[in-house]
Amino acid sequence: MWKQLRFLVGQHFEVSGYKTFSYGAKKRIITSFFDGKLSSMKHTVEQLLKQALISLQKSGEIPADLDIEIKVDRTKDSAHGDYASNLALILAKPCRQAPRKIAELLVQAVPADSAVEKVEIAGAGFINFFIRNSSRSQIIGEILDKGECFGRSATGQNQKVLIEFVSANPTGPLHVGHGRGAAFGATLGNVLKAAGYDVTLEYYVNDAGRQMNILAVSVWLRYLELVGEPVVIPANAYKGDYVSEIAQEFFAEHGKEYERPWATVIDGLPLDEPHGGDKEIYIDAVVERAKQLLGADIFALFHQHALNTVLDDIKDDLAEFGVTYNSWFSEQSLFEDGSIQKGIQALKDSGHTFEKEGALWFRATDFGDEKDRVLVRANGQTTYFASDVAYHWNKYDRGYDRVIDIFGADHHGYITRLRAVVQALGHDESALNVLLVQFAILYRGSDRVQMSTRSGSFVTLRELRHEVGNDAARFFYVARKSEQHMDFDLDLAKSESSDNPVYYIQYAHARICSVLRQLKERGLFWDKAIGLKHIDLLEQSHETHLISLIGRYPEIVELAAAHCEPHQVAYYLREVANGLHSYYNAVPLLCEQEQLRCARLCLLEAVRQVIKNGLDLLGVSAPESM
Repeated sequence: MWKQLRFLVGQHFEVSGYKTFSYGAKKRIITSFFDGKLSSMKHTVEQLLKQALISLQKSGEIPADLDIEIKVDRTKDSAHGDYASNLALILAKPCRQAPRKIAELLVQAVPADSAVEKVEIAGAGFINFFIRNSSRSQIIGEILDKGECFGRSATGQNQKVLIEFVSANPTGPLHVGHGRGAAFGATLGNVLKAAGYDVTLEYYVNDAGRQMNILAVSVWLRYLELVGEPVVIPANAYKGDYVSEIAQEFFAEHGKEYERPWATVIDGLPLDEPHGGDKEIYIDAVVERAKQLLGADIFALFHQHALNTVLDDIKDDLAEFGVTYNSWFSEQSLFEDGSIQKGIQALKDSGHTFEKEGALWFRATDFGDEKDRVLVRANGQTTYFASDVAYHWNKYDRGYDRVIDIFGADHHGYITRLRAVVQALGHDESALNVLLVQFAILYRGSDRVQMSTRSGSFVTLRELRHEVGNDAARFFYVARKSEQHMDFDLDLAKSESSDNPVYYIQYAHARICSVLRQLKERGLFWDKAIGLKHIDLLEQSHETHLISLIGRYPEIVELAAAHCEPHQVAYYLREVANGLHSYYNAVPLLCEQEQLRCARLCLLEAVRQVIKNGLDLLGVSAPESM
């Protein structure tokens, strides 16, 4: 095998002078290459095809200037081998030859490899690879050797990635919709880290602007209620019980110090919505009146107290959910450290702004947006969009190579304008990924859940977690593509049955642990060395299927990272669990034959490790008993 690897790596590094390195250096290169590139049989096949392509280019049978991406996929039908490639079909047009003819040339040029039993041509020119059972089985030893590191790779090459997610306004508790974004973002971060990226998780705290002012005034009005004022709560104020609780804390600390007569508060204000007015205009007027009556410093005191209370609750809620951040980024800091002006200036310097009617505009239409966007109003006030510009300028200024924004589905309109900003700031469009997370709808069986909670008209994340548990919530949230609508069945999430996917997977892990405990109870033993030496005894269909499944794990992690699709891991784990349960029911695992028993236990331990590694990525526990 070392000879094969030396050949492959030597060819790969030929332009870099690989042949001039010492034996020790070559071995380190090979090891690094193997760990980073050939951690799965799929990569082995890709490299074999690459060598065949290079060989044909050198011989002149294929143009040397072609830069072709080699794609290899697992076959769905074992009759077509283990892996298949459409490389010949891709080469047909630029080579002006029939796909099947090119396939024949490629197959002839594919280097011999001990892992490959045979290579065949199918259909119009597909190339199918059949892997030896003995080579497949080697994955068991690799899993047992690498343990929790199995599936991790250097694919990301330590590229710095910033993932911003949830970022709900700190104006109230997190609801079930925020929970899906939290689970998705945290899991995506785990997947990218496993794939070799340097990941930072960030929560953007919207601690500046209108919504926080409305929260502050909502708390003050509840405070006035506590001191005995006949307050009528505005239609557009925050009304959850948490607002009253914040006001009670404030009252306990400050007493009646900040009481103002209700008649003075509403004197001369426009009408609220229930009385024929506009609720938006009215609440803004109440905010301005509060600032006048209290003064800037005291209003800021209410603002800060409300912000700190809500934000602390959000942090606690997320931490209990297993979601932790590297950074809590303050929107207010953009104003304080000059990022707002720096971001705007960067757009000015690049020639992508213009002035009209006293306002400063960004030429967003130059980058595909439907209309240009105001940065600074005629009155000199910056817009929310200016904050978005500054925040993204700040992200790249901190040295991140790639930025991932995870938004709720209601932020779809932001995508084009943010991509426009990133390009205008001089970055490639691929440097920004904007991912949307659809809403979650709660069901209890077939009935949609309508709950009135302590926090208002929505169901909080904390309430959901307390009902179904963190494991079920984390798994259910990421089990589907983020952009797909999600129906969350509470009864299913709590059920202990094979219909509940997280229970089904966890039970597979617990079942394996149970077998290992039974081993001692029955006075039997398991010798890993003996098991690995006789892996070739695992010939039953259930065994070969399981071996093939667990060998796919590195590919799944890589695929999930490349496409930002954590659900790939969840779906895969269910496949593995199904394979394990079928195997458990079909084969006597603790058989009397020593060599076979040890081999089967090696397989079981490898399956257990893969399940645990995958559950770790999802933020779900792997219980040893259930």
